[in-house]
Amino acid sequence: MMSALVEFRGVGFAYARPAERAGRAFAMRDVSFTIERAEIFGVVGPNSAGKTSLLRLLTRVLVPERGAIMLDGCDLATLRPWELARAVGVVPQEAPRPFPFTVEQLVLMGRYPHAPRRFFEDATDAAAARSAMLATDLLPLARVPLDELSGGERQRALLARALAQEPRLLVLDEPTAHLDLRYQAETAVLLRRLNRERDMTILLVSHDLNLAAELCDRLVLLRAGTIARVGAPAEVLEAGLLEEVFNCRVVVDKSASGRPLVQLTYERG
Repeated sequence: MMSALVEFRGVGFAYARPAERAGRAFAMRDVSFTIERAEIFGVVGPNSAGKTSLLRLLTRVLVPERGAIMLDGCDLATLRPWELARAVGVVPQEAPRPFPFTVEQLVLMGRYPHAPRRFFEDATDAAAARSAMLATDLLPLARVPLDELSGGERQRALLARALAQEPRLLVLDEPTAHLDLRYQAETAVLLRRLNRERDMTILLVSHDLNLAAELCDRLVLLRAGTIARVGAPAEVLEAGLLEEVFNCRVVVDKSASGRPLVQLTYERG
C-alpha cells in the first residue's frame, strides 16, 4: 500500500499585481492533493493554469499564503534550505548558456546539499556522481563541456545532477520541451526505469498530455489556479473535461498501450 510523500493541504497563493496594471492577479485557491511514494505524478493544464506556480511552491521559491505543504510528514516551511535540497531534486528545462563546466562538474554540484559548508567533494560524493552518470548513460561524456552536448545529452546531465542529490522526490519541469522525438522517447524510458528500479517518486510538469498519459500513474489537471480533477490518466483526460478546460475540441482515443490518446479536431473552412 502506498503512502503520501507530498501533501498539499488547502494551499492558497496570489501574486501581487502593480496598481498600474489592469486585470486580476493570478491566484491559487484551496489546492489539495497528494503525491504517493514511488509513483509518477503529472501536473497538466493550459497556460496560466498554475503549473509553474505549483512547482515553485513545492520547491519553496514561493510561500503559501494559506494552507500547508507536507513533505514526508514535515511542513515544508520548517525545513532548512539544504534539507529541502536533499529531499527534492529539480530538473529545469535547460541549463543556462554559456555554462563553462563539464558534465562531471555539473553532476558534482548536486552533492552540495550533503555538505553545504564543505568546498571540495569527497569519495562519497564522487561515487554518487558516478552512479548518477551511469544511470543516465553519461559516464563516457563525463569530461565533455556542457556547451558541446546535444539537447538530449544536456537534459540527461541536468537529470544526473538531480540524481546525485539522492532525493526522495524528483521534479521535472517540461523535460521534453526542447527535444526531438528520439530524445523524448529516451527521456520517457529513462524516467520510467528510474521509477521502477529505484522506487523513485517523480513529479512531472508538462504541456504534453500524451506524454503525461503514457508516463504517469496519476494526474492533476489545473484550471485557473484550481483543481479540475485528480486521478488516473483515463479519469482526467476525458474529452468533455478537456474541452471545458482548454476551450477547444478534442478527441480522446486509446494508444497502443491502452492509455488515453488526446487529439485536436480541426474544422475545415
